[in-house]
Amino acid sequence: MKLGWPEGGLWRHSDFLKLWSAQTISQVGSQVSGLALPLAAVLVLDASAFEVATLGAVEFLPFLLFALPAGVWVDRMRRKPILIVTDICRGLFLASIPLAYLLDALTMSQLYVVGFLVGIGTVFFDVSYQSYLPSLVRRDQLVEGNSLLEVTRNAAQIGGPGLAGVLVGVMTAPYAILLDAISFFGSAGLLGVIRNREAAPEREGEQSMRRELREGLDYLVRHRYWRPISITTASGNFFWTLSGSIVIVYAVRELDLSPALIGLTFSLGSIGGLIGALLGKPFSGRFGVGPAIVASSVLFGPALVLVPLAPQSFPIPMLVASFVIAGIGAVLYNITAISLMQTLTPERLLGRLNASRRFIVWGTIPLGSLVGGALASVIGLHATLWVGAIGASVSFLPVALSPTRHIREMPEGQEPDPHVPLAAPGPAAAAADA
Repeated sequence: MKLGWPEGGLWRHSDFLKLWSAQTISQVGSQVSGLALPLAAVLVLDASAFEVATLGAVEFLPFLLFALPAGVWVDRMRRKPILIVTDICRGLFLASIPLAYLLDALTMSQLYVVGFLVGIGTVFFDVSYQSYLPSLVRRDQLVEGNSLLEVTRNAAQIGGPGLAGVLVGVMTAPYAILLDAISFFGSAGLLGVIRNREAAPEREGEQSMRRELREGLDYLVRHRYWRPISITTASGNFFWTLSGSIVIVYAVRELDLSPALIGLTFSLGSIGGLIGALLGKPFSGRFGVGPAIVASSVLFGPALVLVPLAPQSFPIPMLVASFVIAGIGAVLYNITAISLMQTLTPERLLGRLNASRRFIVWGTIPLGSLVGGALASVIGLHATLWVGAIGASVSFLPVALSPTRHIREMPEGQEPDPHVPLAAPGPAAAAADA
């Protein structure tokens, strides 16, 4: 048997491999920071449950404020420079945290500011990133590309929290965040050596930002597939964040778990995401695109129910099972739904669709964080976890009751641009409808 680098598909696509490597490095660092930031608030600054939840809200608030204009700018510009600049900026912002800690000047206010600024960078990166992939690989390679990117993202989720727990225990949370800052600089360097010459976006005259924003939102909210998918994703994110915003506080103060055990729990739970990434392409191919989206969304609620059911005497197995089930469902859902969007959406609208979708589905995350923190202050941590679990259990209904469930195979090309009038009747019009 011949051993070596895998052959075929995107394994021989050098530019995709650079993008993939950049994403892997950044994701490992982000997983470290994702655990280290709230632990810095809890362990270094003795933050309350509401303050920790507010920190989570601040990190995602930019999706409410900037996602829509970001989509317009991304559709007007080449995407690769945006990816590089946002990586560098996020690295610089995060590097300020260990510096402030070294000078004994770290405060919750700084964590809020850094979280907000990093969130702005993430808005532009995410909108650009999912709009850049279709220009880097062929449309028939999108499912494979998204699956491979999800594999490494979830591999990072497996190793990252465990590494973060160890690093926080050894070198404190602020210094662990320094690794994330370094990872962003490494990611920017890899993106910079991608050789693919990205074509400048085509523009038909100058339009006002308001009109372009309206086009993107109108395309999403009127679309027979994108609207229900977005509602299901937004509601699932809201209730998962409602619980997730307090889960670390719950783990530290009620389950009495150490940072190392919390990191181990998240690492083991992230195996579900890796399983989902590996199953993404064969699962949708076997059962159909629409049924795969619906079936994966059903897992959101039952997974979250396991968190408040976890016994305080030995909670780790139930917590791990919750995260494994949720990871499988979320990754299968993301791979299939995002690949469908990237395949069908006209190139001219892709950035604005991604931005409008992010505005809606990630815009509920800061709301969920604030509601979770407020509820925990009033009814307690455990009861708040049950509120999130019950809400997440019905989040699949919009997509399950929509035409999305009838899609069997991934479409082969873009659908007609709804904002470009069809040609007059004749041969050209017939070709456009084909």
